Amino acid sequence: MNKTQQAGFTLIELVMVIVILGVLAAVALPKFVNVDDDAKQAAVNGVAGALSSASAINYASRKAKGETGTAATNKTVPVAKCSDIVPALQGGALPTGYSVTTDSAAAVDTTVSTCVLTANGKTANFTVTGIS
Repeated sequence: MNKTQQAGFTLIELVMVIVILGVLAAVALPKFVNVDDDAKQAAVNGVAGALSSASAINYASRKAKGETGTAATNKTVPVAKCSDIVPALQGGALPTGYSVTTDSAAAVDTTVSTCVLTANGKTANFTVTGIS
């Protein structure tokens, strides 16, 4: 006599696998939902970092070359407040939707860290150093 044995998963085993996958998905899903907010904050932080770097490079260049007054031919700019550093960025402007919302005054040779950049409901601080 030939006896054939069937192999496979029982209905209970399949249901248990589905339940376990559902629990794992319920635990992991909230971690992926916040990725959008994290990405927006990272983008604002990146532009704020670019503004801080532009300020440092601008200050060093103007000091080293003894430039004063209006924007020189090498793209350096005088800085008396936070928003004055924006033209020193590559492209000469902030990305669309970004704005400097706290425009503190920056005295010559003084670093101001209360400058605030805002976009997409997110904010980030950046620093500027005043120079004439």
